[in-house]
Amino acid sequence: MAGGRIAVLGGGLAGITAALDCSDAGAQVTLVEVRPRLGGAVYSFERDGLPIDNGQHVFLRCCHAYRALLRRLGSEQRVRLQRRLEIPVVSPGGEVTMLRRSAHLPVPLHLAGALLRYRHLSMRERVRAAWAARALGRLDLRDPKLDRRTFGDWLEQHGQSPASIAALWDLIALPTLNLPARQASLALAAFVFRTGLLASADAGDIGFHVHPLSEIIGDPAERELRRVGVEVRLGCRADGVHVLGDGFAIDGGGGLSADAVIVAVPHQRVAGLLGSLIPDDVAGPQALKSSPIVNLHVLYDRPVCELAFAAGVHTPVQYVFDRSEPAGLDQGRYLAVSLSGAEEDMRLTPDALRERYLPALAELFPRARAAKVEGFVVTREHAATFRAVPGVGALRPGSRTSVPGLVLAGAFTDTGWPATLEGAVRSGHAAAREALEAVGGAVDPGAVGVSGAVGVSGAVDISGAVGVSSGSVGA
Repeated sequence: MAGGRIAVLGGGLAGITAALDCSDAGAQVTLVEVRPRLGGAVYSFERDGLPIDNGQHVFLRCCHAYRALLRRLGSEQRVRLQRRLEIPVVSPGGEVTMLRRSAHLPVPLHLAGALLRYRHLSMRERVRAAWAARALGRLDLRDPKLDRRTFGDWLEQHGQSPASIAALWDLIALPTLNLPARQASLALAAFVFRTGLLASADAGDIGFHVHPLSEIIGDPAERELRRVGVEVRLGCRADGVHVLGDGFAIDGGGGLSADAVIVAVPHQRVAGLLGSLIPDDVAGPQALKSSPIVNLHVLYDRPVCELAFAAGVHTPVQYVFDRSEPAGLDQGRYLAVSLSGAEEDMRLTPDALRERYLPALAELFPRARAAKVEGFVVTREHAATFRAVPGVGALRPGSRTSVPGLVLAGAFTDTGWPATLEGAVRSGHAAAREALEAVGGAVDPGAVGVSGAVGVSGAVDISGAVGVSSGSVGA
């Protein structure tokens, strides 16, 4: 068991995870969060009595660390996991094509049938896509050259047309990387496809949050943290960290000092908090750029859709989710549209977004043409995730800094994962191990909360956007 005082700055998934691990190991933990709630970029709010999630965050079966956190928080019954991967793909006119894995065939044949039946590609394009997938599965993820080129360039080199990329590859790249293939790092894209679709047959089965996010993450996390003795300071802003004797003092934060500090704030805030203390360590986070996510929440006067969720092709609608159940409405009345890599849409007014997307939804779901729109709410995450472009790997810092006892956490750190729910939780486990070593010597990983999940190969959630964020479908 480790002693000592540990301050955790930031109450998102990384901070929650780190605080739980440190408390489990015997440390005296104080968590400081500037917002009046926990959850960070994963939260919900009410508008005219309607519960609204800020983003359509989903996860996959092999997101081991995130799923372990859900179990720890008692939230397993508030999520739903597919029995097998199934993505309805809808196009204008309401035609639906299912991308469904085989329940019996091994990797990589488990996806062969889905690809062969995928009518949005010609037969020649389907064959070429299969060959590209095979080549993608053979890439060495340790090769640094992968992070020097875009996924789109690699796909074109392997016979993928712009139409194929838009109708197939971007269905996964956009929500997981929060960028289209033409802009995204090949290294991160290869990780997503290898881990989420090619590691095991069931790796890509999708998990959904079927209650408001605050009921799944923020509220139960606060209860669990307080139960295990963590002091939780909400609505409390930390303005800086400086060395004080053998430990640290936090400017703001309600007058806090600690033997170790875990900084679990968004990457845009790291330099402001720590720039004078560790300028070299914050250079990477400071150089990381951001990608936005826009979500549109549309309430109809009647059911317009029979699908729990769907991907769109040949339409500006990327992913759409039926959020009627969490809102206590009839199925198909409340649709949420998730838009990743949304630089263009971020600049549009709500009226312009309404003018663009309501007709697009009516093209996908014909019953919406006769329905009345009773509500239209836009939520924007300007800096939802770090920008997963080539070269980003060199900018992501590790959890350990040059100052012993000062630790970084967050999906932007070098977890190997994109900015996802899973990546955020894993970063929290890694940060806790570093902080505990600083205050109490070597730590038995098996004794640190659910940190045994860290390092286990798994799938990527469709990050923040769909997360997806960060995601896109993440943190």
